[in-house]
Amino acid sequence: MTRTSTRRKPGRMGPFIEGYRTWLLGLGYTRGSVVNMLAIAGDLGRWMDVRDLAPEGLDRVVVAEFRSACRDAGMHCAPGPRGLDPLLNYLEHVGVLVGAAAPVTPVEELVAHYRSWLVADRRLADATVVRYAKLARSFLSQRVTEDSGWVGSLTGADVVAFLLRESGRLSVGSTKGRVAELRSLLKFLYLAGLTPQPLATALPPVAGWHDTGVPKAIAAADVQRLLDTCDRTDPTGIRDFAILTLVARLGLRSVEVARLELSDIDWRTGQIVLRGKASREDGMPLPRDVGEALAAYLAQARPEVRLHQIFVTCKAPRRAITPGLVSDVTHRACDRAGLPRVGAHRLRHSLATEMLRRGATLVEVSQVLRHRDLATTAIYAKVDFDTLRTIAAPWPGGAR
Repeated sequence: MTRTSTRRKPGRMGPFIEGYRTWLLGLGYTRGSVVNMLAIAGDLGRWMDVRDLAPEGLDRVVVAEFRSACRDAGMHCAPGPRGLDPLLNYLEHVGVLVGAAAPVTPVEELVAHYRSWLVADRRLADATVVRYAKLARSFLSQRVTEDSGWVGSLTGADVVAFLLRESGRLSVGSTKGRVAELRSLLKFLYLAGLTPQPLATALPPVAGWHDTGVPKAIAAADVQRLLDTCDRTDPTGIRDFAILTLVARLGLRSVEVARLELSDIDWRTGQIVLRGKASREDGMPLPRDVGEALAAYLAQARPEVRLHQIFVTCKAPRRAITPGLVSDVTHRACDRAGLPRVGAHRLRHSLATEMLRRGATLVEVSQVLRHRDLATTAIYAKVDFDTLRTIAAPWPGGAR
């Protein structure tokens, strides 16, 4: 089998070629990539013709057989997943292929109801829902039985035993997170009438002291070094500079950067709307340098895609960035600057500590970081070591 021109009849893929072309271009693939992917679709269609295979019967097993046939026919560049997966995704998108439905187990059915409750009643963010559902699946799977009332047989001992197993491999902070996730599930089970007792009361508190640490920050000069590493002649560098500028100058959380939409910026008034935790929206002034970084990205580097989000992936398929990419951008900047890797949240800490060192009050820092409770901001008071030294009482009799 040899690679053929897209001008040849594409066999069983013929009815889908033009729609596939439009779909690929809409995802941001270059015209050269689209030509290659249409050629692969044509090769597959002709191979299916020979074997009298209908498009509806196409799946990953058939695709693997096609790839094997390409290699057996001496193709030096047999199509891989990157060339074939988009075709399968498109055929699923237009309803030609229907993925095999996974069997609905009692646990999955219950987790589905729990997810709906988390979204509709608690209005949690998507990433939080995924995390809570994962914990629920893990906890419930240990107790599932064929008895229809298996959930009602859960006991406080089951809850404590599960938490002890989990905590054995986690830090104190992560264990507290598990307790919160488990408490949420147990509350749902009780409210839904699936457990006779509120088992959340069986959860023991996690030992720990509040505000014992000092927020970790990096020096303002190092933050500037991270910004300076971005190549502002390259689309990726322009985007990354805008992302880092938002985090470093406004203290945005990764999720807030990812959620930013084109309509969130009012260029006339110099305002920006931020969507944070629990669907909360906050309006903030848009500093000149942040606005210039965003404007440069929108004018010079953002792909032409039909997405509301401001930040988009640089490679096809084009889609909105995730919160994880914001930290990836920070990691890459650290590598280029020769600094130890830090997450994007460390830049938020750095903004707060720098504001305090320049004379800002805790109230002002709280307003910039958008903390609901001033007590959350109070931990940053510890970073002003010079002030702390002036109020520290000397040891009686001098140092020992």
